[in-house]
Amino acid sequence: MKIRETKAFVTASASAIAVVAAMTLATPAFAAEPAAPAADDAQGGIVVTARKRGEDILKVPVTVTAMTSEALEQRGIVSMQDVASATPGVNINNSSSGHADRSFQQVVLRGFTPSTTLATTTSLFIDGTPVASPSAFTAISNPERVEVLKGPQSAYFGRNTFAGAINVVNKNPSSTWTGTLTGMVGTHDNWRLSGSVEGPIIGDVLTFRITGDKFSKSGSWINANGGQTLGDQASVTATALIVYKPSPAFTLKVFGMRGEDNDGPAAQARLYATSVYSNGGVPSTTTGTQIVQGQSNCSFTGYSNGSGTNGTSVTNPYICGITPSLINPVSMNVTTTDAVRSFLNQSANRIVSPNESVQGYGLRRITHHAHATADYKITSDLTASVLAGYNREVWSTFIDLDSTNLNSITQSATGTVYTGGYDFPYLIERKTLDWSVEGRLSYAHGPIHAMAGVSFLDARQYSGGGGNVATLSSATLIAGGKSENKTTGIFFGLTYDITSQFSASFEGRYQIDALGAYARASGQTIAASTFIPAGTYAPGALLTSATYRNFTPRAILNYQITPRLMVYASWAKGVNPAQFNTSILSQSATVQAAAAAAGGVLAVQPEKLTNWELGIKGKALDGRLRYTAAAYYSQWRNEINAVTIIAAVPVTPTTPTGYSFVTASANAGSVDLYGVEGEFALKVNDLITIDGAAAINASRILDYRAPTISQLTGVFNFRGKEMKNTSKYSATMGITFGGEVAGLTDSKWFWRTDWIYKSGVWSNEANVVRTPDLHLFNMRAGITKGNVSLEVFANNLFNNHTYNSISDNYTFPTGLAYYSAVLVGLPELRTLGIQAKVKF
Repeated sequence: MKIRETKAFVTASASAIAVVAAMTLATPAFAAEPAAPAADDAQGGIVVTARKRGEDILKVPVTVTAMTSEALEQRGIVSMQDVASATPGVNINNSSSGHADRSFQQVVLRGFTPSTTLATTTSLFIDGTPVASPSAFTAISNPERVEVLKGPQSAYFGRNTFAGAINVVNKNPSSTWTGTLTGMVGTHDNWRLSGSVEGPIIGDVLTFRITGDKFSKSGSWINANGGQTLGDQASVTATALIVYKPSPAFTLKVFGMRGEDNDGPAAQARLYATSVYSNGGVPSTTTGTQIVQGQSNCSFTGYSNGSGTNGTSVTNPYICGITPSLINPVSMNVTTTDAVRSFLNQSANRIVSPNESVQGYGLRRITHHAHATADYKITSDLTASVLAGYNREVWSTFIDLDSTNLNSITQSATGTVYTGGYDFPYLIERKTLDWSVEGRLSYAHGPIHAMAGVSFLDARQYSGGGGNVATLSSATLIAGGKSENKTTGIFFGLTYDITSQFSASFEGRYQIDALGAYARASGQTIAASTFIPAGTYAPGALLTSATYRNFTPRAILNYQITPRLMVYASWAKGVNPAQFNTSILSQSATVQAAAAAAGGVLAVQPEKLTNWELGIKGKALDGRLRYTAAAYYSQWRNEINAVTIIAAVPVTPTTPTGYSFVTASANAGSVDLYGVEGEFALKVNDLITIDGAAAINASRILDYRAPTISQLTGVFNFRGKEMKNTSKYSATMGITFGGEVAGLTDSKWFWRTDWIYKSGVWSNEANVVRTPDLHLFNMRAGITKGNVSLEVFANNLFNNHTYNSISDNYTFPTGLAYYSAVLVGLPELRTLGIQAKVKF
């Protein structure tokens, strides 16, 4: 962390803490109860913080899925991918940028698929503090619970909660010395070692908890070119939490974590529409040896410019319907040579410094997060709270851009000779820095619950990368300039209990987003005046800026029909921040003109959402059955669509393929989303517990413009189509057997089996090709005696091979004018293992 950045965070934290300390008091902490429903009781079950205050999950009029620490442990959930799998209505998209790894992990909630690789519609929070990316969840060891909040959450959680929010809640340390040590080993070289220690520093006044976790596994797939495994993952994380509570009125919590991921090449494959030959991959010529077999089962009449006018009609073979099985070997060029090491260890034109960079094919990510929260109970009715947070995340991934071993290709269609065969190594890197601060007052007296506060977030991003089929050098890299978003929010919430059963709530946030885009650290020359005045801009100079103001309200009515049954209705607005297409500015005049002609603009407007929701929550059978259900209807307007512009350019060392790729964005879409969701938990008896959930998340595109898809398919009217990268139907079902071990004191056992279902996801909005439906079965069983437990598990019990992600892509080196392949992510195959845990 740089000194200036550290000072900014410390100053913000100190100021926030000083404000609260000057007042002197705190809100009480809430602890989640076990996941399995117990007999009806006064506590009412799991407590969540969906409205920044502790509320029974069956009383809060918000659609929330909460997984307690017990539920997470029983299901073996340790990552955001696991959370998504276990939650109907949630998908993870990790292949929208030409590679299926852990770098771009977008959370897709209720079908709100982000249109670009860096866009976000659902954000992650730790103790209510925003974090940089969903990957940070792997750094939280055994949290108190994970809350998945569905629907717009702008009023309380702010920016990037367009579709919802995911909040990870830490456990508070106890004032008694305790600890845990967990070890796991499994197939595919799968192992994990984690531990935690907590206890008093000064009695009940000052307590702490520290955790550490190290995880590693080999991939499930073998690279036919070299024999190494693909999909290797390794992570090491550490966290520390200190709680200072000098009186019942005041509580201060300080949390910090560091995580690092070091992964090997991704487990992915291309399904090619046409065959590739050693004469340069020209599909219409078969004079060379076939390297890759095409799997086309359909063709389209597309248009060369994607507009349908003034373009050339072309016939494009492609893949339609359900994605076929692999017929070509999973094979790619991922050998880390001396040339690769030299390339990754040079610092010119880089975003990530070499000492933090990946050192070969694969991914390296380093995450730092810190936050402090302070609560002061001014009176019995009034509480002041302040929180401040800081995030720094850097990652770099080095990939084989063509995802295939094409060493047999010796010549391209343009006559360029590839010494030693065709290969396209490519580096992608990103750095994110942000800090935030929030202060609020909460009031509760009689029928009134009120809250008001202010927040500020300063988020900075840097992106860059590049590669070459010829000699790798710093000249092939582009280090983008800073993109900054300063967001100021004023928010409030008011709930009034009109009667003992009927309540009304009105919440809102007034938000100001100030966006700025800056020149690269080396300075920047703008070749054309298509978007901003041409000329040379000094290092770090402001290229363009814009300010957007929005108000996002939410109104809720809820009626407690009986003490065990509640219904609610809500109406809410959501806003997703605007974006800049800064990558366009670094392109040539020809490419900028092509981008503008394809609808690319420098600044796109914020996306808007209106959401209506009806819900029911309750319990029955003396509290042994708990259930929730909700139906929603959302209008997504001003949707930002990603447009990949492929412009023909002269063949040069930096553009050896004769094409330049530019991803631009535009407000060119409108879609309605609607669905129903529900979940239940039933304690049948002392031996059996059953829980399940299901969701139908439907979407209907009203208007959409995507030149690259129209180029391929000839489809220009997308009305009635469904959103990509999201499962329309999803469900989970789990059954747990458990109880005391007969004849063995202080012991218990359990056996749990989970079924996870996700319907296939489309690769694009034309709904041409999708993945097969997923049916996944996991099993865990264990026994506990005193402070020692032993478990066995089987993940993907029946070795399901269903692809876990999909995106349209290209055929290298010559099928680059139109989509001509599908990139799929390969799943982790069956993993068996054993885990032991000791508490002390």
